[in-house]
Amino acid sequence: MRIILLKFTKSPKSIIITTHFVFRRVFIEFNGGRFCMIQFFQKNIEPNKKLKTFEIIVLILLIIGSIVSYGVGLSKVHSNIGDLQFVQSLQMTRDTELEDYDGEENAMCDVTYRNGDKELVITLPFEEYEQLDSETITAYEFESANGTKLYFDHEDVSQQEAQYSYEQTMANQSMPIFNFANASIILVLSLLIMMLFSRQFTTYEKSWFMSIMVLATIFSVLFPEESANGINGILIMLLYLLDTFLNILCELLISKQSRYNFLVSVLVEITEIVMSLVLMYRFATLATTLLFWLPIDIISYINWSRHKDEKESELTVVRRLKGWQEVLVIAGIIVWTVVIGYFISGLDITTDFYHNQTLETAVVYIDACASAVGIANGLFIFFRFREQWIAWYICAALEAVINIISGQYVLLILKLGYFTNTTYGYIKWSQYIKSHQEQEKLSIF
Repeated sequence: MRIILLKFTKSPKSIIITTHFVFRRVFIEFNGGRFCMIQFFQKNIEPNKKLKTFEIIVLILLIIGSIVSYGVGLSKVHSNIGDLQFVQSLQMTRDTELEDYDGEENAMCDVTYRNGDKELVITLPFEEYEQLDSETITAYEFESANGTKLYFDHEDVSQQEAQYSYEQTMANQSMPIFNFANASIILVLSLLIMMLFSRQFTTYEKSWFMSIMVLATIFSVLFPEESANGINGILIMLLYLLDTFLNILCELLISKQSRYNFLVSVLVEITEIVMSLVLMYRFATLATTLLFWLPIDIISYINWSRHKDEKESELTVVRRLKGWQEVLVIAGIIVWTVVIGYFISGLDITTDFYHNQTLETAVVYIDACASAVGIANGLFIFFRFREQWIAWYICAALEAVINIISGQYVLLILKLGYFTNTTYGYIKWSQYIKSHQEQEKLSIF
């Protein structure tokens, strides 16, 4: 081992001055100048002291609420089952509406039996599932020390098996608590952005942004997501909330003609890729995101940076689309929908997110159309065309249909955000274009 000795030839005072100089070199670019980050936030934080105090109080309450919710939820999930008492045996009927498996050799199939509000789920390999003929089953009801009812297909239940089933049951019961905890963290992040960049947003924009996030929080508690493909519903809901937060922030920045929307959009794409892989669905959108959206976001950021408004560098110059270009775009969308929808519907993809083949096929074609409109939208954004807002209307409507079919009700809040902000953005861009009609028209390139 070599020991390297460093000899300081400068005085301690010189070292301090040099160190101070190095730290002062840490700057960020904003409004064409170089400002210290602290100076930037001081310039943009809400000047109204009463409002700022209120925001800080809400922020602290949300953090406390999230911590308490996590604590309560974890204590429930990891509590001990205690003494397990046998209650009774009863007959349950098979719920075949939830089953639609297509023959994957290694697939594990969930078979659900019900008796009123009592439910028993058995997981079987596909070979055993195919040989299952009985429509009823004898279920054995047990009760834990705290009164939780558990159901098994056999009476000789081990303590380890009972504890595992108990934890899964408690996790499902605690799902609204965990969803609130996750939503509170997203709300904290949302409020922080509105606070630190307060002067960059109008009162309407801040109100719209926070209203959407509060609604998403409410829906995440009222409509908890079920587990799918071995992924807990709590994690799925967290992805939904993160997707909502990033998407509406991105949309808001687009309406403000800000090139920074593309930086947020990269995070949107990553989140939606993870969602598609977790739920094993919307593969047209997944492919479009990987091959189109991620590259176009980076290229668009560069393009928008080259077309800044002469008077306001934070604004990007935007314009209209020509009629013949609209016809070509519509034709391209129709061809893409038919070809891609037909191709993906023929793939043998196993997911337990859908249990109806007809609905799954419908979602494939709607998703293909949404991905085609999304590509058109991406090109419109790249070329700075106002018609991208019309594409957003169509895409939001198609995705809302998918969300309703899929039972993703919390994502309907995101679509509400799309519709309202799309109207706002269309008006803002139209006003900008009208006020700059005297300027020379730019070519598509």
